[in-house]
Amino acid sequence: MSTSIRLYSFFVSIQGESTRAGLPCAFVRLAGCPLACRYCDTLEARTADGVPTEIRDIVARCRATGMRLVEVTGGEPLAQPGALPLLAALADAGLEVMLETSGALPIRAVDPRVRVVMDIKTPGSGMVDRFCGENLDVLARGRHEVKLVVTSRADFDWAVDRARGADLVNRCDVLVSPACPTVAYAELAEWILASGLPLRFAPQLHRLIWPASLQAEER
Repeated sequence: MSTSIRLYSFFVSIQGESTRAGLPCAFVRLAGCPLACRYCDTLEARTADGVPTEIRDIVARCRATGMRLVEVTGGEPLAQPGALPLLAALADAGLEVMLETSGALPIRAVDPRVRVVMDIKTPGSGMVDRFCGENLDVLARGRHEVKLVVTSRADFDWAVDRARGADLVNRCDVLVSPACPTVAYAELAEWILASGLPLRFAPQLHRLIWPASLQAEER
C-alpha cells in the first residue's frame, strides 16, 4: 500500500462548494488528472508532477491547522494509488474528510467515513463519456453528493434528465454549479426553480469572496 502521494499544494481557505460551503477548511490538492474538462480551473494541478509527500506528514499538517474539515481535491485524487490510504488516515485522525472527484474513477473503495463530492460531467465539459457508471450504484444520502457543472441551458436540461433518470435527488444531495461566465447566477436560479426538483444552487463561494483570477492557495 502506498504511503506517499504527489502533492500539488496545501492551503487553508473557505470551503467554496458542496453542502459544507462557507466553513473553514484545509485543502490537500493532489497533482495529476486523466481528464481535460473544457472549463477546468486547475490546469496546472492537472499536468503537474507534484511533490512526493508522506501521508503521515499530510495528516500532521492538517491537524496543525486546527481545522476539523479537510478536503482532498485535485486534479483527480483517485488517479493516485495513495489517495485511498490518505483519506483513511485523515479519518483515523478524527478529521471530517471530504473527497472531490470527477466521477471518472470508481468510488466504491473510498473509506465510508469520507464524504464524497462526485461530479457527473455534462456535455459542455467535453468529458461526458468518461463517467464511471458503477458509481451510481453506491450513492447514499449522508455519504455522497453529486455535482453537475452546467455551461448552457442544454447542459442544464441534460442534468435534469440525468437526475430524474437515476433518481438522484432521492438518493443524495444534488448540486448544480454554473460554469462562469457562460451561465449567469440568476439564470441558473430560475432554471432550478422551474425544474420542480430539489436541486441545490451551488456557485463557487470562494470565487465570490476573492477575485476569479486569484487562486485561493495563492493568497
